[in-house]
Amino acid sequence: MRASALQQAFLYAGVILTCAILIFPIYWLVVTALSQPDQLRQLPPNFWPAEPRWGVFAKIFEERPILLWLGNSALAAIGAVSISMVVSVLAGYSLSRFRVRGGESLGLFILTAKMLPATLLVIPLFGIFRTFGLIGSMWSVIFAHATLIIPFTTWMLKGYFDTIPRELEQAAMVDGCSPLGALFRVILPVSAPGLAATALYGFVLSWSDYAYARTFLTSAQGNWTANLGITTMKGEYISNWADISAASILVALPILLIYLFFERYLVGGLTAGSDK
Repeated sequence: MRASALQQAFLYAGVILTCAILIFPIYWLVVTALSQPDQLRQLPPNFWPAEPRWGVFAKIFEERPILLWLGNSALAAIGAVSISMVVSVLAGYSLSRFRVRGGESLGLFILTAKMLPATLLVIPLFGIFRTFGLIGSMWSVIFAHATLIIPFTTWMLKGYFDTIPRELEQAAMVDGCSPLGALFRVILPVSAPGLAATALYGFVLSWSDYAYARTFLTSAQGNWTANLGITTMKGEYISNWADISAASILVALPILLIYLFFERYLVGGLTAGSDK
């Protein structure tokens, strides 16, 4: 009993330590945003600012087109996820259900493409987009994000479709459905939790991107995404880190709310495969 209690104490201590490490950057970001700029240079730093600057968020909305940036980020993410889900559903289902020569190698190739760093694809994508006149357009970011999202979502959906019994679509085909009809009428409704989790992951990937937006959106700030807009708040010699932190909180808040709202779908999508 004593050994069991000691192990439980170590387990709780490890959980508390891990949570503290994960939460500390968020806490420090909030403290930095609410502190006066001159207070950030004080040592030791304050645990909490004596007079929090709650008005800093309204100041950011007044001085920066943050809503426009957030809208551009949402547009890029929704467009990229829409394209990615259409391609990934068809590709993942084909890899799961159809046995063709080289199918396993193709699956590994798709997974390998996910392992490539995003910066490795910047130069070839820039050349392609410049040829088609897409540089400076939101379409360049949407297509670039789709290339980043599709490899992983295809592999993820392929594994999810593998857990769905083939008898479901076979029964649908007996009733007169075509293979494509069985996919849309039977398989996709059953796969709703997995589709939601996959789409949410792709949305986060697109929302958090900076490299592609910085490379392809070279025009005026009307097309900037939120992450690109925040970088313009950094001065050449002096940077107001309190305002930058406040803007970062505003940019992170939508994705946090989406996670909280779709948490049950995310957990269900990631674990449903083991229940089938």
